[in-house]
Amino acid sequence: MRSRAMTPGALRWKNATRNSAAGIDHMSQAVPARMAHDGTLRAGRPRLQSPDAWTTMCAAMEFGFSLPGRGPLAGAETILKLATRAESLRFSSLFVTDHVVLPASMARSTYPYSTTGQLPGGAAQDYLEPLVTMGWLARVTSRIRLGTSVLVVPYRNPVLVAKMLATIDRLSGGRVILGAGVGWLREEFEALAAPPFEARGAVTDEYLRLMRAAWTTDPVTFEGRYYSVRAVHALPKPAQRRGIPIWIGGHTDAAVRRAATLGDAWHPIALRPPGLLFPDEYAKRATELRGWAQQAGRDPKSVTLTVRVPMEVRPRNAKPPAGERPLFQGTAAQVIADIRAYQAAGVTHFVFDPTVPDLKAALTNMDRFAHDVRGKVMKAPRA
Repeated sequence: MRSRAMTPGALRWKNATRNSAAGIDHMSQAVPARMAHDGTLRAGRPRLQSPDAWTTMCAAMEFGFSLPGRGPLAGAETILKLATRAESLRFSSLFVTDHVVLPASMARSTYPYSTTGQLPGGAAQDYLEPLVTMGWLARVTSRIRLGTSVLVVPYRNPVLVAKMLATIDRLSGGRVILGAGVGWLREEFEALAAPPFEARGAVTDEYLRLMRAAWTTDPVTFEGRYYSVRAVHALPKPAQRRGIPIWIGGHTDAAVRRAATLGDAWHPIALRPPGLLFPDEYAKRATELRGWAQQAGRDPKSVTLTVRVPMEVRPRNAKPPAGERPLFQGTAAQVIADIRAYQAAGVTHFVFDPTVPDLKAALTNMDRFAHDVRGKVMKAPRA
């Protein structure tokens, strides 16, 4: 069987991971470009300011997991065990995903994260409501942060969502993150009588501004094209005094610009056809984000860089699957290499989707990451 030709990005990724497995410092070897002071991406190796620079950067690293809110693992016992294990292992965050209804036939929409354009596993599955699930998680956890990845903003009344999130934030002691997206499923927009599908970007921008106003002002007055409210008390306010942090999902130009102008973080999924969001691609997007943030009068450093990826740490002696190794799926050494490459691109918070089929395997995956991976990416790699 002939092997398919590798894309330039895939070849760069293969070389980068090979270098890491050999113990080569990714800060000096794997990144094809560096960030200049003017915000442009320039050829050449990035220079460390001091021997401790990598350690300082890694010390800020955070790792979280998305929970199985859909399908056969979407149940109270499973989610409770995963959430409490993540907290006991001192992971930083837990996330839940969002769909309200799914069409029996998806004829007019294309799922952006699969090669077939269809939802993996099909539509006829249980799908837990994310905000209700977060409220339940607030009760069964005490430290770990709780977020959506991502909430489809146009689907719900923005004042009600602002209140629900503020309530969860108060009850959880200030642990909520709003991962926000515009949505992609036209049939779902129509089933929910949501604002027009074609206006979803503008609606999302406006709703997010309204939510911020609801969290930080009282009484709240907001005049918008799609929603207005005058002199109302939207209480309680969140426990987080500056409001709930907003992580903007998506990898398009519009999503990156939205993160730069409205978000506290950029939160793309790294897996997308026809290829992956490779570290050099991520770094280029991050440069664009910083430029748009500056144009909007914001400090580019105020926007955290995150990424969500499927992750599985396999035993060292595991037989590798046929074909090209998926990103973040492999031995501990391979996953470490993947993380380091994205760290060099600026990512400071990783959110992992388990790829394993059952609860026992998911718990084992968490344990392996905590014991075999996390400590090594919190330290400077050997040169």
